[in-house]
Amino acid sequence: MKFDRVKSLDAILATAKKKSLNRSLGAFQLTMLGIGGIIGTGIFVLTSEAAQKAGPGMMLSFILAGFICMCAAICYSELASMVPTAGSAYTYTYAVMGERLAWMVGWALILEYAIGASAVASSWSGYMIGLIENLFHIEISPLYQPLIAITHEPNCAVRLT
Repeated sequence: MKFDRVKSLDAILATAKKKSLNRSLGAFQLTMLGIGGIIGTGIFVLTSEAAQKAGPGMMLSFILAGFICMCAAICYSELASMVPTAGSAYTYTYAVMGERLAWMVGWALILEYAIGASAVASSWSGYMIGLIENLFHIEISPLYQPLIAITHEPNCAVRLT
């Protein structure tokens, strides 16, 4: 079938030489990019709410998530050393499992980034609304408030408006 074809490593390297991307990010920039990707809704918005409900279990979940992220980083470094071209999980999947799975992985990555960005944008807009309302005493219409907002009511972690 057309979608089951696998691209050989030689073909990937030949394509990379024709259409090469220049490396412009160093180790420090990539580290900062990774830290910026990690800092988001979970750290700024839900940490205090989760700590009140889960207690020390929240720290154990952070440790577990850190271990899993470390394993994923090791897997990516292994794949990057085997297929030394600019690319992502799409390129690695294309080289190993075929075009159909690579296509699905590519769209899963786009969906992942879109959902993550929308969650962070929603939480930051909630922070900005709270800042504007408390600092400048301006009432923001519920029409412009995010659908899910953080509240400090004792029995509710999130408020649906």
